[in-house]
Amino acid sequence: MWRRARRRFGITAPRLSVRAHIPWYLRWSMMLPFVIGALALAWWAYGSGLELAGFHRGETEQELALLRQQVIELRGENLSLNDRVVQAERQLQIDQASNQETSKQLKNLTEENGRLQDDLAFFQNLTATRGKEGELGLHKLRLQADTIPGEYRVRGLLVQSGQRAKDFTGSFQIVASVIEAGKRTTRVFPQDESGNAQFPLAFKYYQRVEQTIQLPTDAQLLEVQIRIFEQGTREARLRQAIKPS
Repeated sequence: MWRRARRRFGITAPRLSVRAHIPWYLRWSMMLPFVIGALALAWWAYGSGLELAGFHRGETEQELALLRQQVIELRGENLSLNDRVVQAERQLQIDQASNQETSKQLKNLTEENGRLQDDLAFFQNLTATRGKEGELGLHKLRLQADTIPGEYRVRGLLVQSGQRAKDFTGSFQIVASVIEAGKRTTRVFPQDESGNAQFPLAFKYYQRVEQTIQLPTDAQLLEVQIRIFEQGTREARLRQAIKPS
């Protein structure tokens, strides 16, 4: 123990040095310039390496800005094109609807022209062969199925012969003979509870008879009879039947 004490506190003891105390923030402030310099050197080395590799930051930023501008322009152009496409579709729909309406009108006019030509030929023949004075005749009677299931259209031309024919006032009925549920029956048009309703007629020389009748879709139409009544009489003055074509 004596030897240890002499070594520690004697002449051979280690030298004791006394230094001034430096606060930590002073030490960091002294080291900060070196750290900043090292970072700047590293950034410069990084930029130099990119330039040596052919990568220029300024040009890249310009290209990115140009690409962003092109994207904005293309988006605006796409919106404009979408609006034009929508307008074109609407105009196309309007044109198609107009074309369909025009085609429908043309078809109706063509049919009407054909009917007028038939009427002209009929009246020319009627003028050549006149019947008795005041005699009624139902000419060009037709029965056709319409577009709706169970619907039929009846057409005809009612004519009163004679140059001094009186005004005819009366009515007509349509009697359809059908088979329903395996049984034969009749349906009278116009339909009402009494069964006495009639379509009015008023003419001197001729009048077009045209009417649509509606039957059940499961009914089979056998024939249709047109009955012409003069005002004040219950007995039909003219009866004429036609079968569906």
